[in-house]
Amino acid sequence: MHPTIIARVLVAGAALAVLAGCTGGSPHRDRALASKTPVGRAEPQQRAVHALPGMPPVLDPKDVYAADRPGLLSPAVKDVPSRVYVPNTNSDTVSVIDPETYEVIDTIPVGHQPQHVVPSWDLKTLWVNNDLGNSLTPIDPRTGEAGTPVAVHDPYNLYFTPDGRHAVVMASKDRQLVFRDAHTMKVVKTVPVSCYGVNHADFSLDGRYFIVSCEFSGELLKVDTERMKVVGRQRLPFHDAMPQDVKVSPDGKRFYVADMMANGLWVLDGARFAPPSFIPTGKGAHGLYVSRDSREMYISNRGEGTISVFDFAHNRLTRTWRLPDGGSPDMGGVSADGRVLWLSGRYHSEVYAIDTRTGEQLARIKVGGGPHGLAVFPQPGRYSLGHTGVFR
Repeated sequence: MHPTIIARVLVAGAALAVLAGCTGGSPHRDRALASKTPVGRAEPQQRAVHALPGMPPVLDPKDVYAADRPGLLSPAVKDVPSRVYVPNTNSDTVSVIDPETYEVIDTIPVGHQPQHVVPSWDLKTLWVNNDLGNSLTPIDPRTGEAGTPVAVHDPYNLYFTPDGRHAVVMASKDRQLVFRDAHTMKVVKTVPVSCYGVNHADFSLDGRYFIVSCEFSGELLKVDTERMKVVGRQRLPFHDAMPQDVKVSPDGKRFYVADMMANGLWVLDGARFAPPSFIPTGKGAHGLYVSRDSREMYISNRGEGTISVFDFAHNRLTRTWRLPDGGSPDMGGVSADGRVLWLSGRYHSEVYAIDTRTGEQLARIKVGGGPHGLAVFPQPGRYSLGHTGVFR
């Protein structure tokens, strides 16, 4: 990004922005279980948030990630073995890694061009998004066995509404957001979009709306969850913008959007949906992952083989970790104990395990071709909002 353009973006931003699919089980019972774990001080705090009807109560209005602390595993994942699931887009397989030994222990054939491995809302199923295969392959995380694929057109990415009712398919080529029944995957409502390349999203603290990135037209959408309707659209103030992953801040006030062409983060107020400010991180900024204490966010810079560490409270970058021998860190997740950041190496047919305390590379593991939306499972949290593991 040219220095002059960065300066213009920073000045403009400063002036304008001062931001399950499940197999079996009862959705009502699952939502009831999710609302009860963990407990603590949920009762007095939940009244402060006018949440989406049917959504489990907000545990802490000041921290949307309060349920993601180490050890807070849901009863739904009791006895589920810890694994790292890696979709290989060029090999049409999912590599399964044992995080204790750093070894590939299984390779699962799936549909054509798997993009992401997505935990279902109730944490019982892992859905492999076979984009060009027009299907979702279910994997039972208890056994590691794949089930019968479900026909779903253009499933580039997959999310779940916070109330557990709907799956939201990011149909990138079809230019649609497709709301489906979270259990049967039957279409409930198809929402055409005017932008190109819908791919990533995250939900507001109250679950009433979510922000979507449009990769190929450099735009953002704001979608009303309950009405299943696009209520806002804006173009990012950079001519070659290519927005990627989206994450909400712990306090729910801001959304961060990685941009692999602007080489940094767009920061916007979700409620106002005003034009964003900008923070440079590194070449090819791509994936965003929050630490287990909600203090930091890890940003994978795919184009330069680095990971930036962002401090929420101070609104700045504090460290940059560089992978030895380079690499292409892409999508992934944080281990259940918060000590390891797992990222796929998109262009190097490998996976990286990184110590979150030191930035040291712990392992570099060979997998299939084009590894992409890697999922670490299980992770703490009461329910999943989708993607590679966005938990609440």
